[in-house]
Amino acid sequence: MEENMQELVSMYPTDIKECYQLVNAQLSSMLENEPFVLPNLSNCSALLRLAMREINWVGFYLMKNGELLLGPFQGKPACVHIRLGKGVCGTAAQKDCPQLVPDVHTFPGHISCDNDSRSEIVIPIHTGGKVIGVLDIDSPVPGRFHSDDLEGLTEIVHTLEECCDWTDVALL
Repeated sequence: MEENMQELVSMYPTDIKECYQLVNAQLSSMLENEPFVLPNLSNCSALLRLAMREINWVGFYLMKNGELLLGPFQGKPACVHIRLGKGVCGTAAQKDCPQLVPDVHTFPGHISCDNDSRSEIVIPIHTGGKVIGVLDIDSPVPGRFHSDDLEGLTEIVHTLEECCDWTDVALL
């Protein structure tokens, strides 16, 4: 299975900006005429897992009852509930600010769901001016994420914000 994953990843450009442009174009196509959040987030996490190199977890946490609740993802089992202000995801959601963490072991209050994760990037997702969730990506490589990742993933989140009907999230 790992060999098949490598073959699929190699289909994507090695230039990070080109890769994110392709992923965003593919995502936009997938979202066309499909506003429902859960299948869209599921497909987005699968698409990012295929396209991105050196990651071990990609997925979403969605706001529910004042905390983050695990949503669609690709990777090992993960923490189900994350309180606002706790860990990288809870900090991103509470501060409404992306978090790019080169070494999660130096992040105060880091929540370790997978001991292999060394770096992390989290992008808040908005609807109606409020944080509705986050996109979370982990890597086993320290310093894996950079400003190009932040820019590319922010565009992907904007695509999700614009194309999904986020009122469905209230049904979770």
